[in-house]
Amino acid sequence: MAEGHQGRAALIGPNAVLQLLPVISREFGPRRLAVILERAGLAVLPDGSRMIAEEDAARLHRTLRREEPDAAVRMARDAGRATADYILAHRIPRIVQQVLKALPAGLAAPLLARAITRHAWTFVGSGRFRCRDSWTFEITDNPLIRGEHSPVPLCIWHAAVFERLYATLVARDCRCAEETCAAQGSGTCRFVIRRGEA
Repeated sequence: MAEGHQGRAALIGPNAVLQLLPVISREFGPRRLAVILERAGLAVLPDGSRMIAEEDAARLHRTLRREEPDAAVRMARDAGRATADYILAHRIPRIVQQVLKALPAGLAAPLLARAITRHAWTFVGSGRFRCRDSWTFEITDNPLIRGEHSPVPLCIWHAAVFERLYATLVARDCRCAEETCAAQGSGTCRFVIRRGEA
């Protein structure tokens, strides 16, 4: 089980904010983005050089869901994919990516799952991450949805990150679904990656 590093429990990676900004701007324009940022209380944006307060990211995600409920799912998904693309471009060496792509999915998945687990502290903040197996992840007390209630799963951003990484490095037909969400009353947010599903 991977948890936030000591002294970093209230921090999360800046991509939880940074990759959402251009998505909002493209969808609604810079003026609407400025309004959403103001309502989320984000006067200073991260520069990408360091971890950020998880509550800043959580407020932005909450504000987007409240202000633009019809578009929030699509936008969180786009931001999650962009986050995975950033990870692929800047965090996973090319040689490692080539090896994973060359391996059968059954061998690549455990290697990718271990890498995700090692770096989980960067995207779960003070939440707790658990890799149940190579295709199933859980986040308990996910800060991006903490205290929220919803009839549908809310962790679209996380699911999109996992899906893009698996579809790129393990098998193109990998899809990730959030099967249980704490916002729906479950104890954990559970993400399951399956192959061959639309």
